[in-house]
Amino acid sequence: MGAWSGFAVTFRQMFRRRVTTSYPEEKRPKPVRFHGRHVLNRYPDGMEKCIGCELCAGVCPARCIYVRGKENPPNAPVSPGERYGYVYEINMLRCIFCGLCVEACPTEAITMTHLFEMSVTHRRQAMYTRAELLMDEQGNVPHPQPASPLVDLDELRRPDGWMRATAPAGRAAYEGMVSWTPIAGWGLPPAERGQADPTPEDEVPEKEGEG
Repeated sequence: MGAWSGFAVTFRQMFRRRVTTSYPEEKRPKPVRFHGRHVLNRYPDGMEKCIGCELCAGVCPARCIYVRGKENPPNAPVSPGERYGYVYEINMLRCIFCGLCVEACPTEAITMTHLFEMSVTHRRQAMYTRAELLMDEQGNVPHPQPASPLVDLDELRRPDGWMRATAPAGRAAYEGMVSWTPIAGWGLPPAERGQADPTPEDEVPEKEGEG
């Protein structure tokens, strides 16, 4: 065989079925709990869910989240709480997409979408602020990049697949119950995989200290 022996593996593979995906023309389906770029949610009445508690920033292992809370204006409150997230920034270059910020949020203000195709030409463009994170009152999520074969903006318009907390209220005992709060423009998101319709009242697990 001589020099041709080195091409033996190549020739064998040439006639086998291809197992690769022609990205971006073909994209593999993402898991339901895929960790993509973040979004700040609103209630159906337009009020922001973020109350500026800074728990997401405190739990972030990469220290990529910066939040500053501000007192709500008495005559025009931004959120239902006493405060709201006046400044909200995420450094996407440092984020490891672990989802701990979602788990720590007490109001389901921050969730993670299926969009992960993000590119920038300057480091400053990777600093996502409220302008890029906060949805509008109709439930639309802004994005600094235009739609393209590499950026599917529809990933920002599928809240039924956005990653939320592991279990409602953070308790595994409530797995199987739908208890997410409604989202502006979408209403109550459907149950994620592994969850069912709300259980009858007589089947709801007793809370600690009851019964």
